[in-house]
Amino acid sequence: MSQVKRAKNGRPVHHWRRDLVELAALFTAVAVADAVANLIGHGPDGPTLLLISAVVLVATAGFHTWWSHRHGHAPPAGDTGSRPTATARTAGASEADATAPEAVDVAGETVLWRMRTTVRDEPGSLASLCAALAGQRVDILSLQTHPLTEGTVDEFLLRVPAQVSAADITRAVSHAGGAGTWIERADAHDLVDAPTRVLDLATRTALDAAELPLALRQLLGRCTIRSLPAGSVRGDRADEAAPVEGALEDTVMRLRAPEGGVITVERPYLPFTPTEFARARALVELDARLGPRVPRSQDVLTLPRGNDITVRRADAGDVDAAKAMHERCSPRTLSMRYHGPVGDADKYLNHLLSPRFGRTLAVQTASGRIVGLGHLLWDGDETEIALLVEDDWQRRGIGSELLGRLVAMAVEAGCESVYAVTQSSNTGMVAAMRGLDLPLDYQIEEGTLVITARLDAAPATSRLSYDEAQQHQPEHSVRD
Repeated sequence: MSQVKRAKNGRPVHHWRRDLVELAALFTAVAVADAVANLIGHGPDGPTLLLISAVVLVATAGFHTWWSHRHGHAPPAGDTGSRPTATARTAGASEADATAPEAVDVAGETVLWRMRTTVRDEPGSLASLCAALAGQRVDILSLQTHPLTEGTVDEFLLRVPAQVSAADITRAVSHAGGAGTWIERADAHDLVDAPTRVLDLATRTALDAAELPLALRQLLGRCTIRSLPAGSVRGDRADEAAPVEGALEDTVMRLRAPEGGVITVERPYLPFTPTEFARARALVELDARLGPRVPRSQDVLTLPRGNDITVRRADAGDVDAAKAMHERCSPRTLSMRYHGPVGDADKYLNHLLSPRFGRTLAVQTASGRIVGLGHLLWDGDETEIALLVEDDWQRRGIGSELLGRLVAMAVEAGCESVYAVTQSSNTGMVAAMRGLDLPLDYQIEEGTLVITARLDAAPATSRLSYDEAQQHQPEHSVRD
């Protein structure tokens, strides 16, 4: 008899008919037992009947035991109780008890994916999406929601079994109501939750004005970021002066730079959401409130000839000293660096020394004179390296020292490669690039030589931050 009893107001319900039936059954059993006892005790065949009853009882017990062992795991026919099925488990059950055979390989090899999809803004839409992912044995590690006027963009970080492809995931999401699904491989850096990542980017931006383009790129994913100074309108809508509050146009956002220019961010493969626009604008506003700033760390080095030099970050306050260095450089040195009229060299300094467009290292003598400049320039989604060393200080290892430090900065910033534009006759620059011990690609473009270094093979010391790399140097000397 089923032990499931109906209840009313939280208590079991008893019926007088059931009690009457049970009482009648009890009296009947007593009467039958009395009749059997009289038959065995007073009848002529009593002992024989008792022996036959014992044999039948033993045979029945043996048959029952055999039947139970053979069919003990089969559910009883017509079972309508509350026993959990194979796809459900009761509260408090362990994961091992609830694991189905087809899910055993979840603990095997997995990969990380970042996925974004748009769902309807109605109850149950996210639950359907999660159920579809669970059907593919996908583990949801994090979820961010980006509300839209119509619908919601959900961004997931997923841990997926290696045998499940991106097409399998997008197909399941599409059947669950997801639209405009975008997916790409992720790595361990994406395991950091969104608030922590945003706080880290804000801290880096607060410490160094040159970090703003990098922070925007890390915040928004793969995108192209360009900074245009005030008054450089070229007629393109994306380059027009942005309003104070900024502007968002599908895959392009325009933000007002603190110095009055425009920062354009473009991501053609994925439209920006209002949430992303608000985060980017908050970073730009933080940069504007803090004003110009550059870390003042410096490193004193000794050249092979015994001269002491100081390597430090440079900014717009060094424009006059850089112009004085230009005057001491030969026309050939300036032409190999700027690839244009020598008289226009001074015009580039305001741009080159602005932390908005990259990072600059200056080499300064003991008397305070700048004799070398190294630039790491953010060129859209690429990174350029450029060097200029005064004639009298060339071939002393200064260019190689600057280049190695700039590469360390590029690795720290997450750049995949750097390129240098020079001339084939500039043997010093070519030798310095070869001295990096990195894979190099050479390409001739309009009479100039473009050398690209891939940073995925950069040495471990170059992967330290700029300040940490200085702490790990055993000696403060420059190789010749």
